[in-house]
Amino acid sequence: MATDPTCIFCKIVAGQIPCLKVYEDDVVLSFLDIGPIAHGHTLVIPKSHYPTVMEIPPEVLAAVNQRIPKIARAVLAASGAKACHVLANNGEEAMQSVHHLHYHIVPRASGDGIRIPWNTRDLDKTAGAGLAQAIQAALAS
Repeated sequence: MATDPTCIFCKIVAGQIPCLKVYEDDVVLSFLDIGPIAHGHTLVIPKSHYPTVMEIPPEVLAAVNQRIPKIARAVLAASGAKACHVLANNGEEAMQSVHHLHYHIVPRASGDGIRIPWNTRDLDKTAGAGLAQAIQAALAS
């Protein structure tokens, strides 16, 4: 199992730092966020150290993602929420503060006052077509 001795999540996996564990198996550890933005805010991490979704092997990512629905349903049941965000920030510019891939399960309720900034813009069709082609080219290489 890949680890980073400076990573707080690797230290949690190793038992060096305590957590309020909600689920654990051979691939995943899930625990309550110590800085929750909502009641029941839970993290899901691979036990092996991978900084972002771009570095994790597809089979490990698949295994992590197979567990998320079960954990999310349990979080919703325990918190009484009817909906949730499942978020993963990938890279510092995307607000990732711990550089170990992790998913946030954030329970939501009507009128809870939680706001996740999502400032939409209009897509310029010409620029968008060029961007789509560039992405397609990157996928083909």
